Amino acid sequence: MTHDAVTPDATTAGRLSTAEATRLAADVLDSVGRAVVGKQHALGLVLAAILAKGHVLIEDFPGLGKTLAARSFAQALGLDFARAQFTPDLLPADLTGSYVFDQRTSDFSFRRGPLFTGLLLADEINRTPPKTQAALLEAMQEGQVTVEGETHLLPRPFHVLATANPVEYEGTYPLPEAQLDRFLMRVDFGYPTADEEYDVVARRVARRQEEVAVEPVTDAAGLAALQAAVERVAVDESVGRYCVALAAATRDHGEALTGASPRGSLGLVLAARGWAVLRGRDYVVPEDVKSVARAVLGHRVTVRPELWMTSASGAKVVDSVLATVPTPQTLERR
Repeated sequence: MTHDAVTPDATTAGRLSTAEATRLAADVLDSVGRAVVGKQHALGLVLAAILAKGHVLIEDFPGLGKTLAARSFAQALGLDFARAQFTPDLLPADLTGSYVFDQRTSDFSFRRGPLFTGLLLADEINRTPPKTQAALLEAMQEGQVTVEGETHLLPRPFHVLATANPVEYEGTYPLPEAQLDRFLMRVDFGYPTADEEYDVVARRVARRQEEVAVEPVTDAAGLAALQAAVERVAVDESVGRYCVALAAATRDHGEALTGASPRGSLGLVLAARGWAVLRGRDYVVPEDVKSVARAVLGHRVTVRPELWMTSASGAKVVDSVLATVPTPQTLERR
């Protein structure tokens, strides 16, 4: 797929029209799609979250392209990239950095950790104990880290794409609810179809090397311009109230122990605006909300303990409320 070029002046100035933002976002997805086979909806969700200035948790079994997708997005978006491999012995200072004594100056200097980047791949985040998982909280929410009482600002934009194996998988720790709530979306990739899996094999044989080259489509300034375009997307009151009603319905659902917090309804609005830009609109319709609802709300719902051995899940609670909460009637703009 090819698109008309977006002028560098437009991205540098931080002002993109909706049509320009949609074309640029489509080019990013095209570039990532050259490395990651299939999974168009999941990749679209990840990009919508980034456009909404959010963080994403990609959860699924090993070998389904989670790490490749995170690295490909960093390359396509032209962001500084760092990877932190989460292990049982990883310490908070391994992420934030620490003060080290410099013999040349006879003083302590701050050595930055992998958090000081544009996009951090937090690989297998649930393989490290909760204490280290919690070290991400301040960075994800505040865009800063505090080390020995000193606050250090992180670069902008700053995004975390975390990968995780299912909780039932051996050697994993459940993520604290407070940290799960900081992720705008949780996305699962699922197994590819037979044709997609063969495409993975055929592409690897054809390129004759393990590495996949993803050409940068934009840079940090271009991403900032995209995010600014998303901030200008209009949300009708009826759509905003629909988001609130969906989040509130998860709290009253019979299978839910706890439902989505107000951060969930806000997350629905923000993610739906990013999805609207991907669809070429400068306003949100209820279908945008439905497209992102499972990824935004599913991980914010905790099912009742007596249902843990059943098929009940946060995602199914969200599916249930989507089927029961009335969809607002909105007029399509011309």
